[in-house]
Amino acid sequence: MEENGLEWRKVEDSGWRKTMLLGEYEHTVDDKGRITLPSRFREVFKGGIVLTRGMDQCLYAYTREEWTALVQSQLASLNPLSPDSRRIQRFFFSGASETELDKQGRVTLPPALARHARLRRDVVVAGVNDHLEIWDRSAWRAQLKEIEGSVEDVAERLAAARN
Repeated sequence: MEENGLEWRKVEDSGWRKTMLLGEYEHTVDDKGRITLPSRFREVFKGGIVLTRGMDQCLYAYTREEWTALVQSQLASLNPLSPDSRRIQRFFFSGASETELDKQGRVTLPPALARHARLRRDVVVAGVNDHLEIWDRSAWRAQLKEIEGSVEDVAERLAAARN
């Protein structure tokens, strides 16, 4: 395993590299609706970025490879005859947008996605293992406060569910 700052890379048996995305960074949305990705993440997203609606009123940002992996492992196998499956597919696919970073490492946030996440000027970009989450800064702070107050209970429930 190679360690490089906040990026850990491990060569998988399949030959592709998976980068662990870590950390939280405060940024602003400019007048053109763009955010600058933290410099640590730009190399990872040089091949393109897929933005989509996220859970809990944030945006998810995936590399094209991780988006494909999510689709293949989770979304493609959903039963199209199930109403819940159709809803989750609509949620992710209809809001998804493939784009590129510009030379300054900025990405334009589609207006519909920015509305979904209620993004104003101040945002947080958080690394969450295989993807980034983009949050309105005040919503992020509220989310962290909630997480910090319940993480032990959640961990216990998850541990009990594994048994």
